[in-house]
Amino acid sequence: MSTIVFGSILFVAGLLYLFRGALARRRLSEPHRSGQGDTKPTLEPRHQGVGFLSLSRNWPGVAMMAVGAILLISGAYA
Repeated sequence: MSTIVFGSILFVAGLLYLFRGALARRRLSEPHRSGQGDTKPTLEPRHQGVGFLSLSRNWPGVAMMAVGAILLISGAYA
């Protein structure tokens, strides 16, 4: 039972680590005009590339999620 609890804690901690990495890098509410001719302001961040999704930046969170998933699966079959 403790394996399942520890695995779920690790999985959720890894997920929160990934969320923090994606959301903490820049302001989310930055009203500006889009450069595509729209006159309405938008809250989407400018030039948000997919660089924040790279494995080199997020490997601790992915590792925590992988270990947590392994513990959850092994705890379910034990």
